[in-house]
Amino acid sequence: MNIAYQKLVSLNKEISLLTSTASCLGWDQETYLPKKSIQHRADQLSYLSGKIHALNTGDDFRTKLEAAEKEAQQGEPNHTQTANLREWRHQLEKSNKLPQELVEKSSQCSSLAKAAWSDARQKNDFTIFAPHLTELVNLAKEKAELWGYEDEPYDALLGCYERGAKTADIANIFDKLRPQIIETARAAVGRSKSNPARQLIGPFPIDAQKRLNQEVAKSIGFDFDAGRVDTTTHPFCTTLGPQDIRLTTRYYEDDFTASLFGMMHEAGHGLYEQGLPASDFGLPSGNAVSLGIHESQSLLWEAHVGRSRGFWNKWFSRAQELFPQLRDWTVDEFLHTINQAQYSLIRVDADEATYDLHILLRFQIERQIINGEISVNDIPSVWNDHFKEMFGITPDSDTNGCLQDIHWSMDGLGYFPTYTLGNLNASQLFSAATKDTSIREAFEHADYSPLLSWMRANIHAHGSTHLPQDLMKLATGETTNPEYHLAHLKRRFLTES
Repeated sequence: MNIAYQKLVSLNKEISLLTSTASCLGWDQETYLPKKSIQHRADQLSYLSGKIHALNTGDDFRTKLEAAEKEAQQGEPNHTQTANLREWRHQLEKSNKLPQELVEKSSQCSSLAKAAWSDARQKNDFTIFAPHLTELVNLAKEKAELWGYEDEPYDALLGCYERGAKTADIANIFDKLRPQIIETARAAVGRSKSNPARQLIGPFPIDAQKRLNQEVAKSIGFDFDAGRVDTTTHPFCTTLGPQDIRLTTRYYEDDFTASLFGMMHEAGHGLYEQGLPASDFGLPSGNAVSLGIHESQSLLWEAHVGRSRGFWNKWFSRAQELFPQLRDWTVDEFLHTINQAQYSLIRVDADEATYDLHILLRFQIERQIINGEISVNDIPSVWNDHFKEMFGITPDSDTNGCLQDIHWSMDGLGYFPTYTLGNLNASQLFSAATKDTSIREAFEHADYSPLLSWMRANIHAHGSTHLPQDLMKLATGETTNPEYHLAHLKRRFLTES
């Protein structure tokens, strides 16, 4: 009857109600919260994080988990139950190493830091954000020491986002990837310069952009009866419940593709969340397994789908209806424009050929910060030096440099490497899926339901019942292999017309 297991499930369902409530407050903070309400919101989120931590580490959780583990040893649990028990044990051991006061303090610092980051970014003044970041870095180091690590403190932070990953392994992949990405990016940028594209000329009315974005997101499978889209400074997707997935994007009147590809990226995250087993919401089996897998879903829909010829053979006529200035363009001209490579200051606006350079830079800086090789006050100059070395250009401001991303203010040190892991995984998963002739043919005709069904069956349905690299091997036959992504970049930027 699995009575002990069901009691543990009930407790985790209760915890998920608090967690999703905190997510709702966090979403509101990023979208509609009045500026003067920030301190109270920080107090609310700090309180909830403390309560959640207490439930996750309390005697009741431990007692129920031990009873369920004993029950499993005496019976024959299925794969999902075994995986959930494994993840709950991991969660308990990790959470118990952090005192509740530290968890509450970290939440409050992050809430205040996000507001400071937004202000600093707007005013191009790193000094506004620096004290908050210093505090978050110190908290991250403290948590890393409490959690423990094998080789370096960054291991503990990385593991929060990519279960089972080691800094040395990621560094090994990135070290091998770096020269090939730099070479491919340089060749792609050079090819684009020698064959210039037409320039998009606005204005592209925001209302028209919103219509196109929503139609596209719906066409690839996002269910707007179980989600919505809003506007924010930094695009994101968050889950407030099993049928409540929130997307955000931002708009530029001089380039409608920025919001469209941002929407497709976040909708890819949303499709993953909507494809998880809803009945298991709040359980490991109902949660996404890692950010490296999550990013694979968003990048697959943004890049492999959204920048493909088949996609625009279907959608370009609709874009021309909404934006009359495109009516004298051909699909070939438009594809040439959106798949140009050029070095960009802004990560979220970077093309595929140069995007991973942004992540390699951030990974390098994060390790230096956590290892104590540089201080927070060094970040602007170190950032600019690394950027000049890798991109050949120097950021014109901190707003377009070290202040452009929200992640550090979110207490997200260790997060960035998952973006490149996501790129690598996306190319590998897309290659595996399109080996099926029916999926490949449907893709070429902008019918994405077979591709989504493949992702549902091979990625979404598993939740966190497999570790990330085990899931990649199950879906594709091998663990993450960067060769698929390098081949994709060379095909798109160096061989396609």
